[in-house]
Amino acid sequence: MHTQSHVVESIAYDERSHLLLARYRDTGKTVIYEGVPQEIYDSLLFSDSIGRFLRDHVEGRFVVRGN
Repeated sequence: MHTQSHVVESIAYDERSHLLLARYRDTGKTVIYEGVPQEIYDSLLFSDSIGRFLRDHVEGRFVVRGN
């Protein structure tokens, strides 16, 4: 899903594997976060700032796949 965020171009979530994918605008890289609960993804969708939410609630708290 494309976003209006200045930081995050798009996000996606796989419910079965609990993977959150975030494509960052500045680097163009897609980061895959493992073990993200559905509730975190739902809260992300309704947050005022997707970039801030990722920084405060996802980055550093969930394993990054492939890095």
